[in-house]
Amino acid sequence: MTTTSPAATKAGGLRTGVQRFGTFLSGMIMPNIAAFIAWGFITMLFIAVGWFGNWHPVADLLGGFGNADLIGWQGAMTALATAEDGTTFPQYVGLVGPMVTYLLPLLIANTAGRMVYGERGGVVATIATMGVIVGTNIPMFLGAMIMGPLAAWITKKMDKLWEGKIKAGFEMLVNNFSAGILGMLLAIAGFFAFGPVMLAISSFLGAIVDWLVSYSLLPLLSIIVEPAKVLFLNNAINHGVFTPLALQQVEEAGKSILFLIEANPGPGIGLLLAFSFFGIGEAKGSAPGAAIIQFFGGIHEIYFPYALSKPATILALIAGGATGVTTNMVLGGGLAFPAAPGSIIAITAAAVAPAAGGIGNLLVVYLSVVLAAAVTFLITAIILRASRKRDLEAERDSFGDAIAQTEANKGKSSAAMDALRASSGAAGAAAGAGAGVATDRRIANIVFACDAGMGSSAMGASVLRNKFKKAEIDGVTVTNQAIANLDGSADLVITQQQLTDRAKAQSPNSIHVSVDNFMNSPRYEEVVEMVREQRESGA
Repeated sequence: MTTTSPAATKAGGLRTGVQRFGTFLSGMIMPNIAAFIAWGFITMLFIAVGWFGNWHPVADLLGGFGNADLIGWQGAMTALATAEDGTTFPQYVGLVGPMVTYLLPLLIANTAGRMVYGERGGVVATIATMGVIVGTNIPMFLGAMIMGPLAAWITKKMDKLWEGKIKAGFEMLVNNFSAGILGMLLAIAGFFAFGPVMLAISSFLGAIVDWLVSYSLLPLLSIIVEPAKVLFLNNAINHGVFTPLALQQVEEAGKSILFLIEANPGPGIGLLLAFSFFGIGEAKGSAPGAAIIQFFGGIHEIYFPYALSKPATILALIAGGATGVTTNMVLGGGLAFPAAPGSIIAITAAAVAPAAGGIGNLLVVYLSVVLAAAVTFLITAIILRASRKRDLEAERDSFGDAIAQTEANKGKSSAAMDALRASSGAAGAAAGAGAGVATDRRIANIVFACDAGMGSSAMGASVLRNKFKKAEIDGVTVTNQAIANLDGSADLVITQQQLTDRAKAQSPNSIHVSVDNFMNSPRYEEVVEMVREQRESGA
């Protein structure tokens, strides 16, 4: 018997639609952040002004190059080779240029294609995006984020045309040739048509940013960004818009302020420190620990419940964010590559890069963090002090409700929210409590599923594995994966309650259990007891 919590609330409304779109955009970028960081470190070390750029002993160790900058920009972006007919063409010798021009956009395209149509979609998306890149000869991140999903979607529709109509033995032939021909056509279309269009769009968006900078209006973006973060739309803005534009600015200036508009930890740490001193009840008690996680771990979502518990503090976040942006804009601060997660450690590494300005730039970025934190702290303190007496008299402490609201906004639970709930004691009713797990199906393969298949679902799987270990129950595999990757082989699927319907559609023959808290749910004990009874009865 399939056991689930009461049906999750149907997704709807503008906010839900934007959140899903934001999740899709960030899903193209986030799995490839390690590649961006690798490129950032190679840039930091080996360009002409990099730490090792002119250190000849290092160049000798790396293969006897006359200059270590051969690993960086030299040759990759400026040197030209001459063909027999007298024409010149770029001679790609280094790593930095080819990585940012080809590797990173192609990784994004492949990830996007897989999200839409699995491995087959990823291959065609990569082929098609190559045409867009060559047609523009610039880092075409925005083009990859559009052409990648589009090419995979076209591939999916093409396959449906002859689904079930191919004679046995010819499937591989048809699949490979159809994907190859479609990829060729899309690459050609990308080269001649799509590439120039995306180049124009990128130029237009870049002009908007330049206009905001020239009129000193860039801080106004905080009016959009800070409330969006609280509603979990930050990834859509940061990785969907700012990161592609910022990487093009890095090509020209070696750094970009756009990397810091959303990632600056100053507003968050300022808010949490204010709650630590002037908050009440559970929010006051848990804020110091949350501040450490936010500032050093880069988990910004941990401060969202505090803002939701006192919505007026969003004004403080806006003011703090605008202060940080203004500081970087006036003094020329920026990052050489994305800081993900947005911890002070990642920001330090991206700010101290020689191409970004080294120690001088790092000090500017630090100043932007400190000033953003100070402004947010002061305004939040005023708001909390003004309502403190009224809140205490009414015994109003809405922090627990705010945690639940944060998870509702995000559409799933997370390790950060679970840690807050555990530290504050703000435990809500578990989803589906009171509905026992019962089934005649033998449980051997349990899968925790969430949007990304990482983070909180991985922790939940670890918790359940430990419970089985303590119960001395063998023969049960507990793993975690993304909902989109469920293939129906799982005997039991555990999801956060808002995601159960999607999991059931993806794996309809599995047993489904909904939980409210991946880290500490009473449903885990029910699952363990059910498996124990199966083993004892010989099922």
